[in-house]
Amino acid sequence: MITQKTKKLGELCKFVRGPFGGSLKKSCFKEDGFAVYEQQHAIYNQFNKVRYFVDEVKFEEMKRFELKSGDLIMSCSGTMGKVAIVPEGIKKGIINQALLKLTPSKNLDVEYLRYWMQSPSFTEELERHTVGAAIKNVASVKILKTIELPAPPLPQQKQIVAALDKAFAAIDTAKTNAGQNLQNAKELFESYLQNVFENKDEGWEEKRLDEITEVKDGTHDSPKYIPAGIPFVTQKNIKLNGFNIKNTKFITEADHNKFYKRSNVSYGDILISMIGANRGMSAIVDIKEVFSIKNVGLIKGNENINQFFLLYYLKSTFAMKYVKHMSNGGAQEFIGLRALRAFPIPFPQSIEEQKKIVQKLDSLSEETKKLEAIYKQKISDLEEMKKSVLQKAFSGQLNTIN
Repeated sequence: MITQKTKKLGELCKFVRGPFGGSLKKSCFKEDGFAVYEQQHAIYNQFNKVRYFVDEVKFEEMKRFELKSGDLIMSCSGTMGKVAIVPEGIKKGIINQALLKLTPSKNLDVEYLRYWMQSPSFTEELERHTVGAAIKNVASVKILKTIELPAPPLPQQKQIVAALDKAFAAIDTAKTNAGQNLQNAKELFESYLQNVFENKDEGWEEKRLDEITEVKDGTHDSPKYIPAGIPFVTQKNIKLNGFNIKNTKFITEADHNKFYKRSNVSYGDILISMIGANRGMSAIVDIKEVFSIKNVGLIKGNENINQFFLLYYLKSTFAMKYVKHMSNGGAQEFIGLRALRAFPIPFPQSIEEQKKIVQKLDSLSEETKKLEAIYKQKISDLEEMKKSVLQKAFSGQLNTIN
């Protein structure tokens, strides 16, 4: 059992909050030199990739913020409370304004401190002292120093660390296995989907998309937005898991009527993103709400092809390769309407055969989603187990985490 003596964090650590933003302007940065460590180094627990550097003059000026091995850094703005221990051999450098540096005294094991700062006890206390609305920020160092932590003798701290290392190694192994199973489930469906279009039976043909459907694109204008009105859908509303009309801006009915002649979206149509990182991503319109579109292609179905069969093909690797190959460069890469209309689509001539393929893919997709839900829940449960283990470790229940 842990000796439940507590001490204030300020009694066991030296605190240095990163410098004011004005002390590290972009004009200070060099192509190489002394590293400037940022939140990403605490968030991702890595110290090799450095984006910014200062020269020796600036480094000496800011010597107080120098980072040394054995220090612990914590992210303090936005993504808060992520901690990492500074390893040996890092590039000499300083912290920026979004980091807090803690240097433990000889009476505090740095690994023990890291585990405690990941525990619910500390994270809840940190949240309680958070300030800011849009971008959250950690409270002042003065307040952080008053937070109390269990402070058993150093040998007991090391015993706790050893027990947590063992428990976390087992949990991380289980998480890795669950993550691999999740990936395998996704790849199984992708493999089957590819096989459908790779090993085509007799009776298939290939035509341009505009030969079997009506293909349009949305407006390229940027109308004036209003607080409420007709939803204005962009490529950002087309997600991996389907079409989502949330978080849209709104336009007037007059603007919508002007755009509607070009893109009269209806229930059951297919939307495909034409610009940006998610270009080529497609989804069925499964709502009956009226809306306008921008930077989005519209594929209106007819009796020539089953829309769900077409959607499955558009989600295949073959289709995505076509989109990337036919994209044009610029500030944002895009696929033009002409290239979209020329999209080569393979399909069985028989509508009934298309429907059979859709039924098989739907069935496998549902099974895959069930497996994914199981493995995602497993990963979530393991994360909760970590929190539980940490809570027990710092509440005197060490003997229960074997």
